[in-house]
Amino acid sequence: MPTPRGGEIWLVNSNISEYRQGGRFNHAPKRPRRLLLHRRQINKLVGAVEREGMTLVRSSSIFNEKGRAKIELALAKGKKLHDKRETEKKRSWERERGRLLRAKGEILGAAAG
Repeated sequence: MPTPRGGEIWLVNSNISEYRQGGRFNHAPKRPRRLLLHRRQINKLVGAVEREGMTLVRSSSIFNEKGRAKIELALAKGKKLHDKRETEKKRSWERERGRLLRAKGEILGAAAG
């Protein structure tokens, strides 16, 4: 997860596995890594995180021909409390509906057999 620290953006807690033929000169897979961004990009992302309460999320990563990891970042906005309640209601209803349909199927199956 990318986090802003000291005017830079760091990739924290992201696993980039070791190079098999690296031997003892390998890197730590979960070490913090500084992301290379232009100052304007850093200011834009940090501003969105601090002012608007958004979160930086890594959406994808690839390795280029030089062996460098390229990370695609996204700004995400969390759900509000009422949205979370709505989602929980839908989930609960779907679960209950499944139970009712299974129970109805069992009753019909027992009556037929």
